[in-house]
Amino acid sequence: MAASVRSAAVRGTTLLLFLLLAFAGRSLASDALSTPAADPLISIHEGFADERTCTSCHADQAAAFSKSHHAQAMALADDGTVRGDFDNTRFEHDGVVTTFTRRDGRFFVNTEGADGGQAEFEVKYTFAYEPLQQYLVDIGGGRLQALDIAWDTARRHWFWLGSGTPAKPGSTYHWTGPFYRWNRTCIDCHSTDPQAKFQPQTNEYKSTYVATSIGCQSCHGPGAKHVASAQSADVSSPMTDTGLPKLDAGICFACHARRTKLLDGYQPGKPFLDYFSPALLRQDLYFPDGQILDEVFEYGSFQQSKMARAGVTCLDCHRPHDAGLKAEGNALCTQCHTETKPERFVRQDPSGLFDTPAHTRHQAGSTGAQCANCHMPERTYMKVDPRRDHSFVIPRPDLSATLGTPNACTTCHVDRTNDWAAETMDGWYGTQWRKRPSIAHAFAGAANGDQFAVKALRALVSDQDQAGIVRGSAIAAMSGTGGADITADIRTAAADADPLVRLGAAEAAGNIPPEQRLEAIGKLLGDATRAVRVAAANALAGTPPHLFGDQRGNLETAVADLRAYVETNGDVAETQSNYGFFLFARQRTAEAEAAFRRAIALDPTLEAMRINLAEFYRATGRNDRSEQTYAEAIGMAPERADLRYGHALSLVRKQELTEAITELEEAVRLDPQNPRYKTTFAVALDSAGRTEEALGRLDVWAAGGDADIIGLALQYSLKLRHLPEALKHAEALARLRPQDPQISSLIGQLKQAINGK
Repeated sequence: MAASVRSAAVRGTTLLLFLLLAFAGRSLASDALSTPAADPLISIHEGFADERTCTSCHADQAAAFSKSHHAQAMALADDGTVRGDFDNTRFEHDGVVTTFTRRDGRFFVNTEGADGGQAEFEVKYTFAYEPLQQYLVDIGGGRLQALDIAWDTARRHWFWLGSGTPAKPGSTYHWTGPFYRWNRTCIDCHSTDPQAKFQPQTNEYKSTYVATSIGCQSCHGPGAKHVASAQSADVSSPMTDTGLPKLDAGICFACHARRTKLLDGYQPGKPFLDYFSPALLRQDLYFPDGQILDEVFEYGSFQQSKMARAGVTCLDCHRPHDAGLKAEGNALCTQCHTETKPERFVRQDPSGLFDTPAHTRHQAGSTGAQCANCHMPERTYMKVDPRRDHSFVIPRPDLSATLGTPNACTTCHVDRTNDWAAETMDGWYGTQWRKRPSIAHAFAGAANGDQFAVKALRALVSDQDQAGIVRGSAIAAMSGTGGADITADIRTAAADADPLVRLGAAEAAGNIPPEQRLEAIGKLLGDATRAVRVAAANALAGTPPHLFGDQRGNLETAVADLRAYVETNGDVAETQSNYGFFLFARQRTAEAEAAFRRAIALDPTLEAMRINLAEFYRATGRNDRSEQTYAEAIGMAPERADLRYGHALSLVRKQELTEAITELEEAVRLDPQNPRYKTTFAVALDSAGRTEEALGRLDVWAAGGDADIIGLALQYSLKLRHLPEALKHAEALARLRPQDPQISSLIGQLKQAINGK
């Protein structure tokens, strides 16, 4: 199967996390704690207690909790929770008209449904509290869908969450589609012990939770034992065993991370990496210097920081129950960044005078003098929600000028340039600040396929002072540059003490030749961390079982972990399709086909799922089925160039060259910047005896400077004996490859042949 097809499926997977933690609004207000259990989805799961029992002993904590931004993460829709204007309000975007009304204390939305017609839907729940509020409607089969029109609580108006052209009704990214499905995309982080309970046989849900919103047991774990102990305890003596697990940062990261869920049932005290596989610093998620780009939440940023490596946790800055900051303004930072070194830091020294104009270079108390504004710049998501970067970067306008990374200086001084900011910093600090080590050049080079970046990435992997997520991301990025043999690097990274580095090694192994993978990461099948084992099993799918030797038992354990992950995400089309690749690599063809078909059944309009099935049919020699599957995908998305191209290749395999040429021409029209489409189109024309036409096309395209196009134009010029034209293309190719002696020789021969006429 083509690597591009697999990467398309992976990119699709990343999109699924867009709504995750779409603003856990205030969490479990005191009035919510006393609300009768009228919510039909509430079920007191085994080991849990009714959330309303918490306030009887913990009134102060409950009162604080009621003020937090977790309080209204999700709530039954009523007059007290709905913040949007439902007074017969009309909203229109891109021709889609939506009307918001209320009747008898209930709230309704009239808008475009899955079939494209107008329909009325009842709002069942509010979702989040501020700075925006979304609304969930039940469309049947237990599916709760998040409307893609939200209420801006600050500006007090409706707005559309999407961008570009609205999705087709009923498709993946239409509000009625899987992307906006609460049960699949949002459920993990807005309620207490939510359980999706997807029913594969019917593609329906029987979802339940202990409490509608985030509650005490979301962070403290199942409370039944705690309640029983409290009820039976001697009130005159303190409880020696609370019956609750010890809290750690993992409970925050479980939601505040861009991650893939590996297993249900995560609770405080359990290893984060046994239940989740966090996204590394990929170029589609982070800027080259590690700053947030896509909606990645806080985990990946904070793990990069010196603070995380020093032992600082979320609760050093945030109060535990209302989730507010422990201090206002710079006082939050000067808890640790004091004139004298705090005793808690053994290896690190955060001391110094920072809250002064001598450091900030801005007037005391001004916006520019705030630590967070320089070291935690904001980026806005979902159009209205600014979130701060938690990697605590130092502004680098010089990198912004060359690599396109953001910096706090020009983010604030929007009328100024990066060069101005850099020169201003030169005046303040001299030029030595420009030489500070940065991960940016290494990751930017990797993103551009620069082979010289491998050396810089290798240095990051071996640098023990770098954060684990940086080192793990570096080994993964090395594997994507191609060319260099990095098997030894992966083998070394696989033995690292940091699980994030080992995770990066396991992911990297998927990009090296299959015959080298077992030696590089075989021992990771027995890793102590589930996320690493799953990634290793995936990478080693195509390795023949008899080669594993004494690792065979570990292989089966890791495969069982992978299978559990697939079952946990049984309603996610991308997961099922990727599992199809795994099964196919293990030569379980029938099961692989079933997995690909299951993915299509889960999301019939997601074109990538049909591409994967079509490529599966190609790889198994069923060209008719491959062509048919591509044709079905084109019927749903006729404007996608990659579908046209894939269909063309399937037609070529069926020896239907005329039809293939038509599809290739469409692919070029739809994506005129893709050189592969152009060269394949030209080759098809040549194969059909239309070489003159192919050369005419290539002559026009050669002006773009692509070596492959110019080389093909040269080949066809020679074939047709168009020697002056051949000389033109040969000289253009020589400018791109000045060290190639064959091209130089050909130029000499062409000149001689032309002059000799």
